[in-house]
Amino acid sequence: MPSRLPINFFFEEIKFNLKEKTALRVWINNTIQSEGYSLCELNFIFTNDGYLLNINKKYLKHNTYTDIITFDNSSEKKLLQGDIFISVDRIKENSKTYGVSTRDELHRVIIHGTLHLLGFPDKGKEAKKAMTAKENYYLSVREF
Repeated sequence: MPSRLPINFFFEEIKFNLKEKTALRVWINNTIQSEGYSLCELNFIFTNDGYLLNINKKYLKHNTYTDIITFDNSSEKKLLQGDIFISVDRIKENSKTYGVSTRDELHRVIIHGTLHLLGFPDKGKEAKKAMTAKENYYLSVREF
């Protein structure tokens, strides 16, 4: 494993203290490898509701708030490369709604976006159930 994994964290229009960056990188990379992929580059962009709403309107033609938008930039099969935009506002609100810690909700959304890049859909009842099961599994194997 390289000394610094090509997993980057950026912050747009928000002040946010992301903790456990090294452990997050290792966990995300382990997830990618467990699913039979290799990592090229993965960027997480943490932002606010307004910023993500604009992306949702521009690229997906949806006029709704969302917690995450994932862009797959991979050019080779089984080589993961992408950008994952996350609304910290939605994470905080969802953590209250679901009665979980902000940390756990953040990690769920991080792994959710990663799973999308690994080919897991979440549209439809069965796909959503399978995605949640995968999220729960990878959350359960976090070592931090």
